[in-house]
Amino acid sequence: MTDILNIASALLTIALGCFGWLAPRYTAAALDLKTGASTMGLSELRASVGCLFVGLGIAALLIGTPTAYVMMGCAYAGAAAGRATSLLRDAPPFRKAFVFFAVEAALAAWLIAGNL
Repeated sequence: MTDILNIASALLTIALGCFGWLAPRYTAAALDLKTGASTMGLSELRASVGCLFVGLGIAALLIGTPTAYVMMGCAYAGAAAGRATSLLRDAPPFRKAFVFFAVEAALAAWLIAGNL
C-alpha cells in the first residue's frame, strides 16, 4: 500500500506541476495572482510552481527509495509552512488558502511518516 500511495503522490505532484509549467496564466488565475506587462511572472510560475514540482515527482519515481519520497514530503512541508505563515500574516482568502494548506500538509505528513 505504501508503494501505491507514494507513486500516486508523485504522479499528483507531476500533474499539479504541469499546470504551472504548461498553463501559467490559468495557474495565476487559480492562485489569484496578477500578470502584468512583464512576462517574468509567467517565467516564475513555469519554474517554481511548474517544472520544480514536475522534476520533484519524476525524481522520486526514478529514485524510488523511501528517502526520495521523504524529500518530496519535506518540500510539501515547506510549502505548508509558508502557507500557514500566509494564513496567519497575510489574510488571504481563507477557504482557498486553507484547502491548499491542508493538501500540502497531508502530503507532507504521509510522505514523511509513511517512509521513515
